[in-house]
Amino acid sequence: MSPDYFAFYGLPHSFRPDEAALKRLYYAKSRETHPDFHATTSPENQAEMLRQATLNTDAYRTLSDPDKRMAYLLRTHGLLEEGKQEQLPPDFLMDMMDLNEELMELETDADPAGIAKVAAEVTALADTLDAGIEPVLAGYEQLPTDHHPAALQQIRTYYLKKRYLLRIQQQVATFAARS
Repeated sequence: MSPDYFAFYGLPHSFRPDEAALKRLYYAKSRETHPDFHATTSPENQAEMLRQATLNTDAYRTLSDPDKRMAYLLRTHGLLEEGKQEQLPPDFLMDMMDLNEELMELETDADPAGIAKVAAEVTALADTLDAGIEPVLAGYEQLPTDHHPAALQQIRTYYLKKRYLLRIQQQVATFAARS
């Protein structure tokens, strides 16, 4: 299990943490743990400060990036497993079949208008997904604890759908670059 990055900074688990406070805490920990400030201390203390500095960097990189933060929180709650093929909802996969068919056609005939159409469809889907999950992300901390599992499941589904759409966006960008 990875360390609790939120506890490391004394922050509550949140999908929308106070980013200014996070940055201040990161810089404060950086000054506190930087190995150069501990060069004359015992080797054990130097090793511990290096470990703390590394933890600080890892924590900040994870918590300051919305996608990494979301994945981290989902993994923390056992809802994402590294290397495991996650199941997407069947209705979403059915919707994606049409897009995937359009992509297969674009692979053989890279039509700029077709590429733009698929890109617009994917952007619209991503925007709809983002708008739908925003209230859940913003209100997560205020939810009663017994509502967290349902909210986390919604967030997990959003995360998986978003990852799928990002892969399609990357394919579309590749086709656009070729045409």
